[in-house]
Parts: sequence; structure tokens; C-alpha cells
Amino acid sequence: MRHDLQTRQHALTLLREGRSYEEVARICRVPRGTVGYWLHMDRVQRGEPLPDIEKQTSCARCGDLPLARVPYAYLLGLYLGDGHIVRPRQHRTWTLSIFCSDDWPGLKDAATAAMTAVVPTCRPCRVQRTGCTEIKAYSKHWLCLFPQHGPGRKHERAIRLEPWQRDVVAEQTRHFLRGLFHSDGTRILNRVRHRLPSGDRWYEYPRYQFDNRSPDILELCGWALDHLGIEWRYSNPTTISVSKREAVAAMDEFIGPKY
Repeated sequence: MRHDLQTRQHALTLLREGRSYEEVARICRVPRGTVGYWLHMDRVQRGEPLPDIEKQTSCARCGDLPLARVPYAYLLGLYLGDGHIVRPRQHRTWTLSIFCSDDWPGLKDAATAAMTAVVPTCRPCRVQRTGCTEIKAYSKHWLCLFPQHGPGRKHERAIRLEPWQRDVVAEQTRHFLRGLFHSDGTRILNRVRHRLPSGDRWYEYPRYQFDNRSPDILELCGWALDHLGIEWRYSNPTTISVSKREAVAAMDEFIGPKY
């Protein structure tokens, strides 16, 4: 959605008066992320030095900041499923974006919380897209934390975990699977018809599915399920299915329906 120049100038004036992003977004009736973008572009046009809040902290990989292993495992699953990392020309830092369906507002909050826990100095914002919301945050350290980034789409290149990442996933397997299934997975009711002499009878049972075009990411999902002793199979070349009653019950303990 395009906003007129008058709204943009009004927002910048309010920011210079010391108003918060949230307050300006509410007054001008625009997303908080839009307010932040307008302020950033205004600084670029004025030639002002951009704030480098990351000098105040370290990185869990290139510095001495302890890695938040639980939220990291979850965020890694989200990134491999529905995330990407880019560096726009007008920025000096990398952007991690996670895309969440508007049907599941709780998952937006979970993604935002995970980003903040892994990189405490980042400030995630939300950008409305068609049918979904982009949760994005800037940091110089996203490539340190997600070395799987590379040119092209994830299903067109090799995806391998570093040894330290495998250690995290082996320790926090449930949270890694939560991230995968919250991004590219679903819990559905499968209906099966049985033909009987007395007439057709329908049965319903829940099952989990994880859909991804990357064979390497599918392999990681299968490896994580095996690690927990959860039975699974390929229902087609790009879909992992968990349908046995005991396996579904195990998944329900830490994933459950999206919210």
C-alpha cells in the first residue's frame, strides 16, 4: 500500500519530537515497520550516520554472547522452512525474513520472540504481504548464525548443518521440529472411506505433513524425527507424513495445531 508524502512527513515530524515508533504508527495509521523504513531512508537522504547498535554487544558465533539454544533451534526450523536472508543495497546489514500466514497470529509472536532471543539487539518489525506477514529483523550476524545462506533458492543448492548446529538440533530436537512444522508443515484430519455391505463408513484421524522442495531439508526433518523415535514416511517426493497414532500423539506433545 502506498502512502502519500504528507503522511510520511507527518510521521517524520512526530519522530523528531521524540514519539515512539508504535505511537507514530498508531497516529498515522501505518505499520510500525513502515515508520522505521521512512526514518531510515530519511537518514540516508540527509547523509546522517546510521546507528550501529551492534557495537554494544557480541555475537554467539563470532563473539562471546551465549547462544540461546532453544529459540535458536526453533528459528533455524523457521528459516529452513519459510525464511530467507538478504542485504538490500541501501542497508549495511543483513535482513532475516520469516513469512507467517495471517491465519496464525500466534506464530507471528513466536517468530518475533525467537529473533529477539537469538539476537537481543535486533528489533523485528512486521510488513503486511498478500495473505501473510513478513517478520523481518536486521543484524550483521545473521550469516554467522545461518551459514546455509547462499545464492539461489534453498531447494536449488545444498543445505548442510554445521557441526555446532547439529549439536544444537540434537539437544533441542523438539524445538527444531516445531520450527519446521510451524513454517512448512500442517496438522490435518485425514478422511478414509471404508466400503461395507451395510454402506460406506468414514473414518477420520489426524496426521502431520511437512512439505518442502529441498531434499536436504526433508532429510533433516526425517533425521530429527528419527532422533525422537517418531515413525514417518514419504507420502510423495516433497512431503513427509506422520500418521501412525503413537507418532501423532508424540508430535502433539510439542507441536499441536497451529495457532
